[in-house]
Amino acid sequence: MATEFFMPMKPPTATHQEKQVAIVNGKPVFYEPDDLKAARAKLTAHLGQHVPAKKYTGALRVVVKWLFPIKEGSKHYDGEWKTTKPDTHNLNKLPFDIMTDLGFWKDDAIVASEIIEKFWAAKPGIYVRIEEL
Repeated sequence: MATEFFMPMKPPTATHQEKQVAIVNGKPVFYEPDDLKAARAKLTAHLGQHVPAKKYTGALRVVVKWLFPIKEGSKHYDGEWKTTKPDTHNLNKLPFDIMTDLGFWKDDAIVASEIIEKFWAAKPGIYVRIEEL
């Protein structure tokens, strides 16, 4: 079984790493800032349209290509590697957590192979391919 889809959107740049902590009554309380909440809502809406009929249960390879919009007047070109923030290792945490919540799999620990790429693109969005190993 494999699942493959493209979500046309401006990819969020807020990552799971941006959670904040506040001290309330002397105890740390973690919370999501507004931009992270917005990113979670946006990704949940898009990913919710692609939940597989049956949860994945075995080892997976997940390929995610992040296609960031080229700003008008920019020197970047369609398909050029994006070498600025956010870092690739931070990009997949939030969508993987959302995919777990939506039922793509029981736990994202079954993702044994991850390919994360980021580009500048004329048609921004996020491409995802999930394949069983």
